[in-house]
Amino acid sequence: MKSLWCEQAWLEPGDIAAGVRAEVDDNGVVRTVSRGAEPEPDDLRLNGVVFPTAANAHSHAFHRVLRGRTHAGTGTFWTWRNAMYQAAGTLTPELYEELATAVYTEMVTAGWTSVAEFHYVHHRQDSTEYGKQRIGPPETAAPTHATLTQAAPTHDDGPHAMELALARAAVTAGIRLTLLDTCYLSAGFGAPVLPEQARFTDGSADAWLSRWHSLHTAITGSFDASQVSVGAALHSVRAVDEPALAYIAQHLPADVPLHIHLSEQPAENRDCLEATGTTPTGLLARHDLLSERLTVVHATHLTAQDMNLLGQARVTVAMCPTTEADLADGIGPARALQDAGAVVSLGTDQHAVVDPWLEMRALEHGERLASGGRGRFSPAELVRAAASGGARAQGRPAAGLAPGQVCDLVALDPATARTAGSSPAQLVLTATAQDVTAVVVGGEVVARNGRHVRLGGPGTLLAAAIARMDEAAPTTKATTGKALS
Repeated sequence: MKSLWCEQAWLEPGDIAAGVRAEVDDNGVVRTVSRGAEPEPDDLRLNGVVFPTAANAHSHAFHRVLRGRTHAGTGTFWTWRNAMYQAAGTLTPELYEELATAVYTEMVTAGWTSVAEFHYVHHRQDSTEYGKQRIGPPETAAPTHATLTQAAPTHDDGPHAMELALARAAVTAGIRLTLLDTCYLSAGFGAPVLPEQARFTDGSADAWLSRWHSLHTAITGSFDASQVSVGAALHSVRAVDEPALAYIAQHLPADVPLHIHLSEQPAENRDCLEATGTTPTGLLARHDLLSERLTVVHATHLTAQDMNLLGQARVTVAMCPTTEADLADGIGPARALQDAGAVVSLGTDQHAVVDPWLEMRALEHGERLASGGRGRFSPAELVRAAASGGARAQGRPAAGLAPGQVCDLVALDPATARTAGSSPAQLVLTATAQDVTAVVVGGEVVARNGRHVRLGGPGTLLAAAIARMDEAAPTTKATTGKALS
């Protein structure tokens, strides 16, 4: 049993209490909580104001390499996607493990302690499955960053090489990973995959499910479920046709978290209506895919009927406000969805920003801009969206200071240039990741003042990983800018 003491802490239903002391069992789960307590000699002491950590409901780790490289012209989501394909084509298991370790370290130091990784770069660069006979030359990658500590031996060409690389990266960084293995079967309604998408696809829903079951066995046999678990995702209704949706609805285990990109772009809605006679949400309802285990990502362009269907099913909605702003996707109807019965969560998606406080703020600011009103989400609602909403999307217990919650906590300094004078309960509207003084996972400190306790500063790791990506694809920097010009 471990114990910790917080100078001040956020407790449900959104109160800030002084002198909060908690006992934590060996599995990192809170067992007892008391207010107005004095610290005891063996307590881990957390000064400032302590909040539950954020649970990242939507991540594509490799997108981080594009930050600051896609603004050379105007463009759209669709032209940005060309740059993303170039980055995806460069990845090898070795490169991805290094990059993902750096990205997950950046998340942890900012206050995200779990992540749903929406993963579709499954196969070799020649599109053959890892662990099976290749048809092209060996993949090439830059040298491994030797200072990274790996949780298990590297198997760069064995079965599930990419997925296991992500799992090892999460363990190294100390973040809880829900690996959403993604089904990706077409480039659009009735269109075969493009050459740049070939390594994403298994060819059929049955083949994807077969590989998913094999991956599930491999992960559960090698990793603690509290650290790494396997969920599932359908990339989008564009990328998974209606017969495949029906097949997966019937055969995917019912207790598995399921995610899908939904109505991110108006073009997706138009194409879906033309091909199926209904909206993407209506198509999911047609095949009984709307349920509490489903997380819909973005949900930006919805009809009133769509919102009613999603709310009645009590789905989780993963809003990614900084990404949606960066890609000019639009402002999603988060407040209306929550009022209809859906649960709002937050994700960093393409990692234009990796800061839960800015993501919370962007959610509220988007609502204010769209509605002309303030206080659309209370500070307490923003904390819940980032913490318990994201945990729900991952099928994990929520973080926080209540019996039965996991002891994943983040401490904020209330006296910085950004936070000084703020009401403690309203720090979510003034703080940034720069104000984080400590991050705790399972009752143990993993980061202090922007530095990982084992891996150091995430900037150094990111710079090294991105440089190696550039070495493997020397044209990445130039072409990502050109793609949007």
